[in-house]
Amino acid sequence: MKKLIVLLSFVVAGTASAFSQSYLTKNGKISFHSSTPIEDINATNNEVVSTLNATTGKFDFRVAILGFKFKSVDMQKHFNGDTYMNSAKYPKASFTGTISNISAVDFSKDGTYNVTVAGNLTIKDVTKPLTTSGTITVKGGKVTAKAEFKVKRSEFNVSGEAIHEKKIAQTITVKVDCTYDKK
Repeated sequence: MKKLIVLLSFVVAGTASAFSQSYLTKNGKISFHSSTPIEDINATNNEVVSTLNATTGKFDFRVAILGFKFKSVDMQKHFNGDTYMNSAKYPKASFTGTISNISAVDFSKDGTYNVTVAGNLTIKDVTKPLTTSGTITVKGGKVTAKAEFKVKRSEFNVSGEAIHEKKIAQTITVKVDCTYDKK
């Protein structure tokens, strides 16, 4: 009986340790910027769900397209309409990948660590590989991940009405900023 209790203690401790290496946020932030000589377009979504596994480096995020907020109601309407994002048909975008140098991050020590993330970005049911650099900052037990990358609209079938096409850059700058809690 004593051996069984000791064995169960190790299993429980091991399971708790594994869970403590996982991080979650339900209010991460993704913003994007489009700049042309005619107009700048910016939108932000503060309802991004993201997980980060500090042991394996697995990283993902999911974002509801309708959650992006613009300075203009008309911009938001066009963005979610049939010709651009068609959010009724394609309600979410996502990324699933791995931080290739996760071992360089010391989650027990405050600091900012440069990382490389590689995986697959899915927008409008089109999935493309993506590799980008970013940072993981550990401060006071909190973990923040940030990255910036470029997305070519044409690669994800994001086109618009001909009358508005010159107002939107062909390549959009996307920024991810997530602060995590331990799972």
